[in-house]
Amino acid sequence: MARRFVQTNSISEMEGLKLLNTQRMNRPVSPHLDIYQPQVTWVLSGLHRITGVAVAGVFYVGALTYLLHPIYPAIDSAHLIEAVHNLPVWFKTSAKVAFALPLTFHSFNGIRHLMWDTGKGLTMKGVYASGYAVMAASVISTIYLAFFV
Repeated sequence: MARRFVQTNSISEMEGLKLLNTQRMNRPVSPHLDIYQPQVTWVLSGLHRITGVAVAGVFYVGALTYLLHPIYPAIDSAHLIEAVHNLPVWFKTSAKVAFALPLTFHSFNGIRHLMWDTGKGLTMKGVYASGYAVMAASVISTIYLAFFV
């Protein structure tokens, strides 16, 4: 005769639901980013989405600002140019980097995605090579735009 060393207890449905919810609170969210090693493929994919939202947000806010011109007449091109002209050089350069990097990255990575749509560069070697090319082109063009334009 087999002997059982495990004992079960009967619990009510509400107690079972409470126990299940307590156990669920301790589980990691699946898939959890902590278990993955960062790779060029998914990092650039996430950055492409983030920079797309950031660039679109800046353009929308900039365009909507001009709608305030009838209420605040100081919001026009002449006043904005004068305000930017009076800023310190270090601030203008920092702002140019902050605007140029997401814009150039999103543009170059968008071209990379369009190349994928044509079926080119879909091997692992091609994906990584184009990813590093996008990063290099973004940095070089950001430096050019921030310091020479």
